[in-house]
Amino acid sequence: MKMQALVSLSCSCILLTAGAVAFAQASGDASATDRHFVHEALAGGMAEVELGQLASQKGTSDDIRQFGQKMVEDHTRMGAHMREVAGQIGVKPPTGLSAQDQTLKARLEGLSGAQFDTAYVRAMVMDHETDLKAFQGEAASGSSQAVKDAANQGAAVVSQHLEMIKQIAATHHVAVN
Repeated sequence: MKMQALVSLSCSCILLTAGAVAFAQASGDASATDRHFVHEALAGGMAEVELGQLASQKGTSDDIRQFGQKMVEDHTRMGAHMREVAGQIGVKPPTGLSAQDQTLKARLEGLSGAQFDTAYVRAMVMDHETDLKAFQGEAASGSSQAVKDAANQGAAVVSQHLEMIKQIAATHHVAVN
């Protein structure tokens, strides 16, 4: 009985050590830039979800409401994947919106009708242009393969969103850039 307990304890120690080594390897190849990217991607995704919820409720046209709902769905899915990557590299996810995103949300909450639509569309174009550059940059030059893979997948989604919101801007005659 004592031998079986000793063997069990030894196996547990080996598994814990292997897990710690795997975690160290996963987090060890992530640079400070990788960690910053993951944190910012999580924060931005959280904002996209909250602003998307707002657009799905306040948008005056079907396409803006549908785009808002797509932001909720896609960024929720992307956020779940990015949280897994964050866990692998030791990044603590943000717990709330950044000050800049809180300000934007408060401004949009105070608008209605065409003013809301225009402000939301402009914000989404600017945000997705900035995000696409960040995701593409991380995918090209990141240190961690897990982060690079997540950035590459995210870039494809963000690129699709950017094309969609630019089309909505054109349809609604919203000047961007």
